[in-house]
Amino acid sequence: MWPLVVLLLLASASCGSAQLILNKTKPVEYTNCNKTVVIPCFVSNVEATTLDDLYLNWKFGNENVLTFVGSQRTSTTGNNFSSASIVPEALLEGTASLKLDKSDAVPGNYTCEVTELSREGEAIIELKYRVVNWFSPNENILIIIFPMLAILLFWGQFGVVTLKYNSSVTKEKTILLFVVGLVLTIVTIVGAILFIPGEHSTARSSGLGLIVVPTVILILLQYAAFMIAPAIGMSFFSIAILILQVLGFVLSVVGLRLCILECVALHSPLLISGLGIIALAELLGLVYMKFIASNQRTIQPPRKAVEEPLNEFKESKGMMNDE
Repeated sequence: MWPLVVLLLLASASCGSAQLILNKTKPVEYTNCNKTVVIPCFVSNVEATTLDDLYLNWKFGNENVLTFVGSQRTSTTGNNFSSASIVPEALLEGTASLKLDKSDAVPGNYTCEVTELSREGEAIIELKYRVVNWFSPNENILIIIFPMLAILLFWGQFGVVTLKYNSSVTKEKTILLFVVGLVLTIVTIVGAILFIPGEHSTARSSGLGLIVVPTVILILLQYAAFMIAPAIGMSFFSIAILILQVLGFVLSVVGLRLCILECVALHSPLLISGLGIIALAELLGLVYMKFIASNQRTIQPPRKAVEEPLNEFKESKGMMNDE
């Protein structure tokens, strides 16, 4: 009985030593933010002291990704995985991890096969792609709402200027103000359409640029509205409002620059704060303009139109006194 047990133990030990043990690895995730993807593969019982004894093969399904022949010190990559690479010297320490460019990485199951002389082993590692949004849902909403709100407030100012100061505003200036405001509205809507929630991309970056950069036009339109209104002009309050709007534009442009360079927008509060200040300045401009317009006396008719009836009244009164 005892000899049989000893033989079984020896056989099991012999079988165990004939296999390479590859550590089990959890699924690996990569995102749009990754430039390269590393798929780990670790062998815990490598005994080779030279690369001549090692052979490595990475596969994606039935397709070869990379083959390394230690005796020849050569690596061969598959047609669809030209960026695949390993660190050959790391194989002696049990590291057979595969490195790929993000463009070559394909979600799915990758097989790591390692051979050391007569021993071999394999492991299957799953590669997953995870979507990472550029901005959070709340940030997306605020980035679109603030410029839209600022444009609506400009149209409110345009209405005040047109209705209250129509007699003192030339028709050409009113038309020019309307055309520029219309173009700004269209550009912002196009930017909002391109700036749909999702990952960082060239299209979304262009949309964000169309939303933020044209807000400088709002500063010019605000200035034009103040100058057109004869009761406002460049007063202390109008200058303060314009300075506040310029500050908001500078903050939003700086935030735009930083966010475009990031896969995940970490400086979005700076961008959103700038857009919020621009909308606030437009609101203050509308309130100030409405307040001045409501306190301003109705424009008097021409003096001659008043003096003629008054003179006739005096003459008739004088004739009555003579009688």
